Amino acid sequence: MVSGYGGLPGGVAVSHLRVYDWPAADGLHGGTPHMHLTCSEGYVVTGGRGAVQTLTASGYGVTPLAPGTVAWFTPGTVHRLVDEGDLRITVLMQNSGLPEAGDAVLTLPPEYLTDPGTYAAATVIPADAPREEQARIARARRDLALEGYRALREAADGPAALAAFHRSAAALVEPRLAEWRERWLRGARAAAQATGEQLDRLSDGDVSYLAEAAVRAEQPSSQGKFGMCGWLDVYALP
Repeated sequence: MVSGYGGLPGGVAVSHLRVYDWPAADGLHGGTPHMHLTCSEGYVVTGGRGAVQTLTASGYGVTPLAPGTVAWFTPGTVHRLVDEGDLRITVLMQNSGLPEAGDAVLTLPPEYLTDPGTYAAATVIPADAPREEQARIARARRDLALEGYRALREAADGPAALAAFHRSAAALVEPRLAEWRERWLRGARAAAQATGEQLDRLSDGDVSYLAEAAVRAEQPSSQGKFGMCGWLDVYALP
């Protein structure tokens, strides 16, 4: 019986993001370019201004972001958030927040993408480190990812270079795919199955499941966390 699915609608997750205002070597301010392999992601802009730079097999693009903008992209989209003045976003994520729980590979130079240990050494922010040290690591990995991102954008064989990054990213996440599948089964798939069951029961004139209605509310479980794109307020949701 799956009609009691209690996660956020559709098995999505949400976080609140204040994009980094740290300057980069190219004079822009913002976050760390990266890519998701199995999740779409959406932005609801709630304050400030900026843009999201994207890189796909179709080429490079820039989408302006202003209050009221809703923008989203599919797996395989390399994206970089640029802050042009206190950019704040509510982020919607597929698969119960998997983009912030592992489904993300930063565009580091190729020598850092050779194996999970090498990649982790360049990207992991220790949870028990002082906040100043966490900020230093977050900024250093952002700058390193920008090196790889710039190389991808400027590569003479652009599609081939991007395809090589895709292959490296897939190899890095392969050990975690079983864990990701379980998250999908508990979240997005369970939510879709619940709707199917409810439709079947309504077709049979069975409304008994409506008596199981419930209301939930949550406050952020963590505030000001150093994320890939900025400071995050995150929720511990099923």
